[in-house]
Amino acid sequence: MQRDQETEAAVAGSGLVLLVLASGQFLMTLDSSVMNVSIATVAKDLGTTVTGIQTAITLYTLVMAALMITGGKVGSILGRRRAFGIGLVIYACGSLTTALSPNLTVLIIGWSFLEGIGAALIMPAIVALVAGNFPPVRRPAAYGMIAAAGAMAVAAGPLIGGAVTTYFSWRWVFAGEVVIVIAILSVLRKVNDAPVETRPHIDVVGALLSIVGLTMFVFGVLRSGEWGWVQPKPDAPTWLGTSPVVWLVFGGLLVLYVLFRWLERMERLGREPLVRPELLRNRQLRGGLDMFFFQFLIQAGTFFVVPLFLSVVLELSAVATGARLLPLSIALLVTAVGVPKVRPKAAPRRVVRVGLLALIAGLVVLIGGLDPGAGAEIVAIPMLLMGIGIGCLASQLGAITVSAVPDEESAEVGGVQNTVTNLGASIGTALVGSVLIAALTSAFLTGIQDNPQVPDEVKSKASVELASGIPFISDTDLTKALEEANVPTATADAIVQENSDARLVGLRSALSVVALFAIIALFFSGRIPTTPVGGPSPPPPAEAEAEAVARRG
Repeated sequence: MQRDQETEAAVAGSGLVLLVLASGQFLMTLDSSVMNVSIATVAKDLGTTVTGIQTAITLYTLVMAALMITGGKVGSILGRRRAFGIGLVIYACGSLTTALSPNLTVLIIGWSFLEGIGAALIMPAIVALVAGNFPPVRRPAAYGMIAAAGAMAVAAGPLIGGAVTTYFSWRWVFAGEVVIVIAILSVLRKVNDAPVETRPHIDVVGALLSIVGLTMFVFGVLRSGEWGWVQPKPDAPTWLGTSPVVWLVFGGLLVLYVLFRWLERMERLGREPLVRPELLRNRQLRGGLDMFFFQFLIQAGTFFVVPLFLSVVLELSAVATGARLLPLSIALLVTAVGVPKVRPKAAPRRVVRVGLLALIAGLVVLIGGLDPGAGAEIVAIPMLLMGIGIGCLASQLGAITVSAVPDEESAEVGGVQNTVTNLGASIGTALVGSVLIAALTSAFLTGIQDNPQVPDEVKSKASVELASGIPFISDTDLTKALEEANVPTATADAIVQENSDARLVGLRSALSVVALFAIIALFFSGRIPTTPVGGPSPPPPAEAEAEAVARRG
């Protein structure tokens, strides 16, 4: 009787632990998805542009990508539970700062930096705390529940953000996160700390090189829309006669090259590098990381562009925008949970490729459906296809990366995986946003120059003042601004029409870039294993050939 009571208590305790860790994962993922439907509203409220909010989103994921591995090392030194708690406190401070932010600068400090630093401590700790609180036989189910919590956040985020923004204020989203953090901290003592057999040393040089390299590269891509890739735009800074973007991108890649040489040197000397190069030589792990990178790049790019079409071009409310994304959210959740249950023995490589093809199909249908008379209904089928695609990837990739290494290396893999996913998200947002603004600007200025309804003096002024980039704004806001500037009605109507046409060009260009990366991902899918995780390994080539000969005989 006493043993049964102890068992029940242990099960109840593990359930609470799983709830705490899943809540942390839900919170991290929710913050990335909940605000995409409110981009236009937040920009207007803070007196900034869509490009300004794009900068905040990109910097948030970039901070996480740059600090994730270091955050895992800090957790090993301080203790996983303590790092988890400290990360939550920093995250809550960032959420509160964001909720009270009067302008873009304060938003970036709270959301992009403080929340990003907190997340870099929280997410690696979650992986380690699962291992420290559950026996090996229960860990796959626990990791599955953590992944499901993230999928639920992706599914619920757009609708939650849209409803709160429409009926209250987007600021309440971040205030609500503070309440969730307080609730998690109140029961955190119930979570056992994950034991660390050896206290790691932080590779300071490696950490600095990774931060500098990633920041230079992603920041360069982010600024390309306003500064130009090689030829500097008017009023943009110049370095050695060219745009700073090319030097930032090249310099970032060079620093990352030095980082990999440094890691190899540390390994040769028997010291502890930031990431062991041996880990990155694991074919299965690299295959999983490649797909994670492309998944989050595609996902972030899509979640940036589609809400802009709905909220700015069609001028839907935030809650209506979130509702239009529900097909993607529901299909993602159903597919991610359903594929392992319905087809547990399906070849992971095949599932991943089906997912990529579904993503490509959804993007092609969406690009083809964008026209001046398009309504909100055109996103339904593309969102459904893309939800199935992302769900297929989500159903396989976590198990592929975790199973690629022994259990004792799971925390390190978790840090690398989170770095790659956030790097993909930051590059996706930065690149897609810059292509959107560049294509919009080019199409608008060309249209203005060719439009006989626009006076020559307006054409000349627009070419000078808007060459560095024009804001992505609705017809209503543009019409109001033209009226306040006392622009003649005929000229104003022509400008509004050219802006409307140029917006669609920008959206198609941005989605085409996303589709291109989905196609490129197909070429990297060969590293994904063909046998289910935990299933029998395929026979060596010689044995396979012998079996084929025997069957033919």
